[in-house]
Amino acid sequence: MAEQGDGPKAHIRRSVLDDYAEMIGAGTPEKHTPPNIASDFPSVDGRAPTPPVPASPPSPSLFPDEDDIARTRREFGALLGAFRRTPVLVPVDEDEAPLTADHGGVRWLYAFSDESALARFAIARGEAAREWPYRRVLGARLLDAGVGATGVPCGVALDVGSDADGVLFPPVAGIVPDAVAVDVRAEHGEEPR
Repeated sequence: MAEQGDGPKAHIRRSVLDDYAEMIGAGTPEKHTPPNIASDFPSVDGRAPTPPVPASPPSPSLFPDEDDIARTRREFGALLGAFRRTPVLVPVDEDEAPLTADHGGVRWLYAFSDESALARFAIARGEAAREWPYRRVLGARLLDAGVGATGVPCGVALDVGSDADGVLFPPVAGIVPDAVAVDVRAEHGEEPR
């Protein structure tokens, strides 16, 4: 939901998520009255324009059911287990610090499954000509120690720059240690490190 303006009378736009919530009965969002198209936006020739036809909400079948969610969790768990058991390449800078990027309030450690994935990343950045030093680190070590060492909310971005092979391991319970998991810390009223 986006807020616009300042103060107590700020206008709040209705989110598309409100429509989905109404459709599945997940609550009662605030009522929204669409503008009167005929009076608010007169046409150039003086006639009232034809109001647009509202888009129909998506079919409930588009939402995953409990079996789909359970299957996806199992698949991600298997992927996470494989990542934890596998050595990955972590590019480093001239000070031997891991290459990172900050996005959405989270620092992401870059990791690559092999040299060709790292090369695709270098090409995507337009930096294929330079040398890319890296360290080989076990995925578990990166998640358990590397993430906590940054001192800020941090996850691992695997194979960034690869079309379909990229995976994000966010800083949440079950992926990183609870001491640095943002969801656990928020649950206890602590600020993320």
